Amino acid sequence: MNTKLLNTLATNAKTMQKVLLLGSGELGKEVVIALQRLGCTVIACDAYEGAPAMQVADHFEVFSMLDGDALEAAVKKHNPEIIVPEVESIRTDKLYEFEQSGIQVTPSAKAANFTMNRKLIRDLAAKELGLRTAPYAYATNIEELETAVATIGLPCVVKPLMSSSGKGQSVVKDTSELEAAFTYAMEGSRGDLKEIIVEGFIDFHTEITLLTVTQKNGPTLFCAPIGHRQERGDYQESWQPCAMDSAQLLEAQDMAKKVTEALGGAGIWGIEFFLGDDAVYFSELSPRPHDTGMVTLAGTQNFNEFELHARALLGLSIPEIELRYPGVSAVILAEKEGEPVYSGLDAASAEPQADFKIFGKPTTRPYRRMAVALAYDRTGEESMDRLRERAARIASMITVH
Repeated sequence: MNTKLLNTLATNAKTMQKVLLLGSGELGKEVVIALQRLGCTVIACDAYEGAPAMQVADHFEVFSMLDGDALEAAVKKHNPEIIVPEVESIRTDKLYEFEQSGIQVTPSAKAANFTMNRKLIRDLAAKELGLRTAPYAYATNIEELETAVATIGLPCVVKPLMSSSGKGQSVVKDTSELEAAFTYAMEGSRGDLKEIIVEGFIDFHTEITLLTVTQKNGPTLFCAPIGHRQERGDYQESWQPCAMDSAQLLEAQDMAKKVTEALGGAGIWGIEFFLGDDAVYFSELSPRPHDTGMVTLAGTQNFNEFELHARALLGLSIPEIELRYPGVSAVILAEKEGEPVYSGLDAASAEPQADFKIFGKPTTRPYRRMAVALAYDRTGEESMDRLRERAARIASMITVH
């Protein structure tokens, strides 16, 4: 057998791996596509059948990932080389066991465990690494919440230690709202963790996501910052690049590098910051592709965030991340509960320098994210404000009944 063929077989062995994806939403769907394009076999897992990533995966499993026995059974059945968590609500103690047995957990079991619980990640950032954050405290009952608010002050944000997409999160402006906020936070908590975090308001003008890529055999890389706007605790639009002071960008990159090094592993991280007039504040971190990063599906970079995640977790080199042109994403939400029926696709598809992605979720509910509209500008002549208006207009053309 000649040397060239041996090298080809060695390369194929490196990329043709079996990956168990834990979480099969719209972000997971794009991860599956990126991994398959690099020769991987992917098993998509989620708590319900027909989830978006299952529609494109090689195989799928349906179970609650908070069920440790079911999770262990899926691992034994498929014997993956790599496990990729794509949601927070996982029995993370099992991930440590899998990692110790020789299975790669992306980015790491520690990253999945710490970011599942806002208490762990916030204390790591603020107390161990000394990163600047909003003032915060924890509470397990209404009395502790009242004490925390008396110290932190009003207004403040109350949210579960474990949740996603803004569930259980509310802004409290008066003490009369505390009991309702506490109840809402507890009801919105995922898993069996019943504790909340209270965060003081800080004076900021912009929220950004700094997509950060850690590599197995290469330097930490950063995507151009992504600005985003939220409603009900969930992102509504994102834009790249987000204009920011160069010194603040360097500070955010330094904080991102410190926290990812502390958690370990290779992959993409969505790290959120608040930008004030004279300070940058660490907010939250996801050890996986970030919803605001869907703007990269508009081709704003040489690799979108899902391709970066796939390359990093497989140990493939990423020499550089190149910003090609500006882009904006705008979410498309369902109006009511039922089965999705889309209208307006013809009009939206006729728009130049634009695109949209339908996620394929089998059911709807009010405010559920069902698709995303994308607008971009290859000429560099369009202002970001104009680009955001265009993305919002395209999103408004598509209705989910």
